[in-house]
Amino acid sequence: MKSRLLRYIRQSLAMKLSLGIVLLAIPVFIAAVGIFFVQSRYVIRKAAMQRADNVVSTATIGIERHLRAVETATNACVWQVQQHLQPDSLLVYTRSIVLLNSHVNGCSVTLEPGVFPQYGRYFSVYSVRQGDTVLTAREAPYEYFDKVWYRTPRDQKRDCWVEPFDDYNEGTLSATEPIASYCKPLYDAKHQLLGVIATDLALTSLSESISDNCPYEHSYYMLIGREGHYYIHPDTTRLFRQTIFTGLDPRADADLIALGHAMTAGNNGHMQVKIDGATCLVCYRQVPGTQWSLALVCPDDDILQSYHRMTHILIPLIAVGLLLILLLSVQAVKYAVRPLNKLVEQSKQIAHGNLDNTIPLSRRTEEVGSLQNSFHTMQESLRRQLTSIKQANTEAKRRNEELTHARQLAEEAARQKTAFIQNVTHQIRTPLNIIIGFAQVLRDSIGQVPEAEVRDVTSVMSHNAGTLSRMVLMLYDSSDTGITLALSTNHHEVVSCNDVARESIQYTYQHFPELKIHFTTELPDAFSIHTNRIYLMRTLREILYNSCKYSDGQHISLNIAATLTTVRFTFQDTGPGIPADHRQRIFDAFWKCNDLSEGLGLGLPLAKRHATHLGGSLTLDTDYHEGCRLVIELPLE
Repeated sequence: MKSRLLRYIRQSLAMKLSLGIVLLAIPVFIAAVGIFFVQSRYVIRKAAMQRADNVVSTATIGIERHLRAVETATNACVWQVQQHLQPDSLLVYTRSIVLLNSHVNGCSVTLEPGVFPQYGRYFSVYSVRQGDTVLTAREAPYEYFDKVWYRTPRDQKRDCWVEPFDDYNEGTLSATEPIASYCKPLYDAKHQLLGVIATDLALTSLSESISDNCPYEHSYYMLIGREGHYYIHPDTTRLFRQTIFTGLDPRADADLIALGHAMTAGNNGHMQVKIDGATCLVCYRQVPGTQWSLALVCPDDDILQSYHRMTHILIPLIAVGLLLILLLSVQAVKYAVRPLNKLVEQSKQIAHGNLDNTIPLSRRTEEVGSLQNSFHTMQESLRRQLTSIKQANTEAKRRNEELTHARQLAEEAARQKTAFIQNVTHQIRTPLNIIIGFAQVLRDSIGQVPEAEVRDVTSVMSHNAGTLSRMVLMLYDSSDTGITLALSTNHHEVVSCNDVARESIQYTYQHFPELKIHFTTELPDAFSIHTNRIYLMRTLREILYNSCKYSDGQHISLNIAATLTTVRFTFQDTGPGIPADHRQRIFDAFWKCNDLSEGLGLGLPLAKRHATHLGGSLTLDTDYHEGCRLVIELPLE
């Protein structure tokens, strides 16, 4: 087999030239595909970067909204606490803040020594949410003055968010999960420090609020503090115990260290780093009003998933493309050297005494064409002696070609007939099987089926019978005999445009009772035209049926208006519409956008045919892009 192929290549000029063309095309293909892959990877990463930036911005806004809600709830109650500083009132205020604000996990008021002398050095009240219950109590004495949530606002003399922590206090009540606290100092009328009010936000709820907004399957969020501690991370073992710098090698993990410094410095941006051995795109942004930084980690495997999938598709396509180039090149070269092949063949025929065939004249002016014409001149003297035989052979050849063409047409007609019969059989079989099945159910269950179910069954049977009737009527209309006989019998009926439109809409409701068709008219009900009522109604029905079937089913309208010479029916719907490459064929009989879709492919062709026979036209408005708009125009006279 191999030696036969090599011998064929050596003996075929066309194959040699074609292989040369392919060898020249391969580097071009490789260069083009390489550029395409590089550019595609750049575009995909750029789009992923933009998408990640948008997602991080959205998540940051969501966190900021939670923080602002906690701040608003706290600030709204501070003036009451400062003006009504009583032990019992503080219990009520902290409890009301937690009860009235779903974002708040807990609230405490801790006071300076001596504010309430009767309670000694320490006085602290705390309300905490535990499940569906809010617990409130005055805490047992403990040293809270050095706690970060007390010390920070006292030293800074302003409200602030402190670094999250997981050991809220040592008093009577404790939070059950890590929290972040918004702390605000309390002052009396002389601006003397009274204490601190601290409102808690659970980091778990904060993490849940943003975790659903991940753009990729394996992407995740992490929140770190000013020193790099993890506050939100899918690996809970790192929370509060490790920082982003823990266990990093300055040489091997320089990119991750740079990311940690950028985030702890409060910068915004994105960076490509390697995390746990996987290359990731990290987009980070500082949370406003805090010293925290939120980052979205997107693994490259997720970002470039479509890119890798495209690679698996393009490689076979390249192989197929090169094969097609080879085949086309062979055909093109064969065409170019065909005269030479003819000359060789004719020479062999003449050498064997066969003078029946004569090489034709060529219009080509290059060397191959000149050689062919010279050979033709040489054969011309021989041709005169065989004129009669040649004419007979030519006539026989012509008849054979005609027979071949006729056979091909017959085969194509048989194929189309078979396909049409199969389609009709398929479309009729479904409603017919439904009717037969339900008829058997009613026959076998007489007196046993409830009346409501009988009504439902008969309704389904009626609907499918209507579908069968509609398809049979369309098949009848598709024949020349049916429409020619009907139109020639009655083509001058006086028809009210509004009445025939309303009847068509009511007919459509029988097939689509749940839909709403918006009907408007600029004509009075008495306005009439001379036409064939039956075929006008069938035309309107088919277009309305298509609108209800292929639109979104919500915005279907029919409008009637008149010009000086015509009356215009405008059908409009919203939905997928008709693709631009299919618009030239929508009026071809038996053609459908999708061969598997319901229908015979006769609705719009018959509607156009009826409109034409009625002296009008049916056109598609290509300027309408919200769905589909069809216009029927019929003459007034």
